[in-house]
Amino acid sequence: MQHAFGLDIPLTLEDICDPKLLALLVYDMQVGILKQLPESSETTARVLDVLGAAREAGVRTLFTRHVSVPLELAGTMQLRTAKAWQRVDRVDQIRRPFPPDAPQTQLIAELAPRSSEFVIDKIGMSAFVGTPVELILRDCGIKALAIVGVALEVGIEPTVRHAADLGFIPVVVTDACGGRDQAAIQRSIASISFAGDTILTDSGGLAHQLTKG
Repeated sequence: MQHAFGLDIPLTLEDICDPKLLALLVYDMQVGILKQLPESSETTARVLDVLGAAREAGVRTLFTRHVSVPLELAGTMQLRTAKAWQRVDRVDQIRRPFPPDAPQTQLIAELAPRSSEFVIDKIGMSAFVGTPVELILRDCGIKALAIVGVALEVGIEPTVRHAADLGFIPVVVTDACGGRDQAAIQRSIASISFAGDTILTDSGGLAHQLTKG
């Protein structure tokens, strides 16, 4: 930890692994998303490792779910994106993939959010857009946000960049962030690392810092 202008400036993972400073975001660990990913079981195991360590240390924890609004309310950009992702030729061929109450939209049972934790629905990629995530973190005095879940190359990377722009120190737990395209995942990690505002660690490193002492 360095100090300047009356501020404490965390520089390392050890500096921010304090439940007063750090929160955990578990990103989109949903039944229907994990079914699409080739290595979801490995990612799930690492996410559960981090979640267990965070709970033991008393770290505030948020979960996100990606939901889809009725097509009549989706709007231009969401319809364009859905058309591309669903690989259909016409907008009238789009289906609504993640209604809030659908089985595929639910978080996997292994996570079992506690009454002290909060599940937040979103319709965009950044977990901060149109959600109370920023307000919750600021009101709790949080300075850093550890992120695990899926998919790194689709939604976690924009969340990381948005967190940094909002003044939160992002912590990406690389082996607990899965995805579908390994080449794209590696590009995302390289890009995040190059920007220099994010702490990169693995599940073992974060768990060690959270639970030591």
